[in-house]
Amino acid sequence: MRILILFLLVTSVCFAQKNTYRISFENAEHHEANIKISFPDLEQDSLTVQMSRTSPGRYALHEFAKNVYEVKATNSKGEQLEILRPDPYSWIVTGHDGLVNLEYILFGNRADGTYTQIDQTHAHLNIPATFMYSESLKQRPVEVIFDTQQFPDWKIATQLKQIDGNTYYAPDLYYFMDSPTEISNFDSREFEIDGQVVRFTLHHPGTSQEFDEYWEKTKEIVRQQKAIFGELPEFDFKKYTFLACYMPQVSGDGMEHRNSTVLTSTSSLAEGGMDGNIGTVAHEFFHAWNVERIRPESLEPFDFTEANMSGLLWFAEGFTSYYTGLTLTRAGIITPEAYAKGLNGTFNYVWNSPARAYFNPVEMSYQAPFVDAAASIDPVNRENTFISYYSYGSMLGLALDLQLRQKGQNLDAFMQLVWEKYGEPEIPYELEDLQDVLAAYAGSDFAEDYFGKYIYKSEMPNYEQLLTEVGLLLKRDSKNAFFGASVQKDDEGFYINSNPKKNAPAYKAGLDIGDRILSVNGTTPKADSSWEDEFGQYKPGDQLKLEIERFGKKMHKTVTLEADPGFEISIDKNASSKAVKARKAWLSGK
Repeated sequence: MRILILFLLVTSVCFAQKNTYRISFENAEHHEANIKISFPDLEQDSLTVQMSRTSPGRYALHEFAKNVYEVKATNSKGEQLEILRPDPYSWIVTGHDGLVNLEYILFGNRADGTYTQIDQTHAHLNIPATFMYSESLKQRPVEVIFDTQQFPDWKIATQLKQIDGNTYYAPDLYYFMDSPTEISNFDSREFEIDGQVVRFTLHHPGTSQEFDEYWEKTKEIVRQQKAIFGELPEFDFKKYTFLACYMPQVSGDGMEHRNSTVLTSTSSLAEGGMDGNIGTVAHEFFHAWNVERIRPESLEPFDFTEANMSGLLWFAEGFTSYYTGLTLTRAGIITPEAYAKGLNGTFNYVWNSPARAYFNPVEMSYQAPFVDAAASIDPVNRENTFISYYSYGSMLGLALDLQLRQKGQNLDAFMQLVWEKYGEPEIPYELEDLQDVLAAYAGSDFAEDYFGKYIYKSEMPNYEQLLTEVGLLLKRDSKNAFFGASVQKDDEGFYINSNPKKNAPAYKAGLDIGDRILSVNGTTPKADSSWEDEFGQYKPGDQLKLEIERFGKKMHKTVTLEADPGFEISIDKNASSKAVKARKAWLSGK
């Protein structure tokens, strides 16, 4: 994404050829929007329009054309024009007289960072999922009119520039496509920081008092993340907007954009959202630096017609994930004890995964088109072949931060250098560029060691030693037994509901996903018990003689349990004064 020349805004609106969009919601109860687009001053004989196949911030395909129907086109005289379909995503309009007026109906009933939802409470619009566009006219300004006559109490929240009333503006197609919009009777708060406005709009069923409390947490997140980089990004139009929708009919998500972010959750602030949703706020706002402006070369320019692949998501998404929990701790939203405890799930997921034998963090990032909300119906072996680049990168960020702190340096300063060299001037970076910045900051030997072991390979840093230096404990409890596959219960009893982890006891015993467990050591599991109840009585080294059913046939398998490989991270109450001081320097607010 490039810096916008915004001082030409007024003249662009008044004089430039522009495409005009209008959306209205007469049939919102049935999740339909009516959309009209005017493409004037056309020089080509035919006009090709299309729906995007993906969306900024996503890496997989989502095929938005599937929700478009009743497409019609007319010329300046209102005469019907012929429409051809060259592929599933495009429409070719022929025989126009220099003007094409296009209209269609859009169905939308999923509110998150990717899709669009229209109902009687709101119009939650992700622009690529909503509006057709013409690639040949991508440099034109866009004017969009949000017609809310059916719902006079609805207001409009977006990063688009307001021109007048319900009319908004984007300087080009890309900015338009990157500008999600929430239209509802939302609440809002805003504050000024360094001459810019940070605004939070919230569509929710809660109270003003709840929102006030949540807003105070958000403001501290903004301040703490600004302290990491030393400054806020220069937001277009001097404004950044959180577009939050915490309603029962939405789907939980967060999605970053250049000057805004979408936040959706089914949890209201009164029902767990006060603490449960705030992590997404921290994660997405950090993206205003890391991803939106510190941007991988592999994502430039964003391709709306194909899956976008990058080998740098371990840094773009993963380091952002590392700073999510760290920001909440520095902001005083969670305690250091809670932060340490919160590391455990991610730490064990990453470092006990068999997938490290197959792919390094760069290669894990390449998997994004298959896992980033991508849809497929055939079974996959992700339990053994994939580690989320969010999680993998967050643990690598933790390791790098603690390694630098041993040298009297820190990850904040490194991120600030990356910002100054690539983010602030908006120069896309490549993998080698990150290593070069680290070498300039911490030394070439240090950078070569870190990238050589943990980025180009999949080695595990010495976390026990690193955590000890900041007053944390890393230990294993070898008394607990390990089975190595997830077991779920339904009306018929227990069954294995995941691929057993490679070389785990269940894997070695030949168990497989879908196997139904009929008996354990000759005893049928109790109908009112859980698998934890059944399994908790056993220790490492014990054998489980299982009778299972597979493909309608009964068979026997013997599982020899092993010690649980899981780690536990916690605050070391006996840490040295030096380690306690280092921990405070790491986790305290700036």
